[in-house]
Amino acid sequence: MGFLNKLFGNKTEEEKTMTNTKLKIGIILGSTREGRVSPQVGEWVKGIADQRGDADYEIVDIADFKLPFLGTTDGSEPGIAAWNQKLASLDGFVFVVQEYNHSITGALKNALDFAREAWYNKAAGIVSYGSTGGARAAEHLRGILAELKVADVRTHPTLSLFTDFENGSVFKPADLHQTNMTAMLDEVNAWSGALKTIR
Repeated sequence: MGFLNKLFGNKTEEEKTMTNTKLKIGIILGSTREGRVSPQVGEWVKGIADQRGDADYEIVDIADFKLPFLGTTDGSEPGIAAWNQKLASLDGFVFVVQEYNHSITGALKNALDFAREAWYNKAAGIVSYGSTGGARAAEHLRGILAELKVADVRTHPTLSLFTDFENGSVFKPADLHQTNMTAMLDEVNAWSGALKTIR
């Protein structure tokens, strides 16, 4: 009977609930340094995302969790458990990534390493910035996400420090990025919804 219901579109109550529940997508700020611009980029992403109405989006700032360097403490800091709980509550992610020395920040790598199962079978998009649009950092992040069983989507808004930031500190994105943001969020939502069914 369950097979016939699926075949002819008669959904169970559980399936209806899953379909009607909005996805929860975290916009992860990948920098903790003083004077960082990632909060500006994160707010821009959220502003575009919130207009869609297809998911609940929230900014997740790794700086708020005050994570120690992995392996340097006994792991009892409350921020570690809070970080894992936050990730576990989310269905997908958008990473705001800065390029430092051709890679992601140490703070982001540390935060990625502080969780395991909470990442599994979820989707992610990447918004990066740097002198070359943060492309090299994004490629490094993709390799890490693969190990964490996070499916990263292809569309990738890349922001230039030279043309999208005034004096390197005030974020003023070019209009062309809106198209890539929309496409990336389409993919993140589709993949997050699909992967939710196997968790």
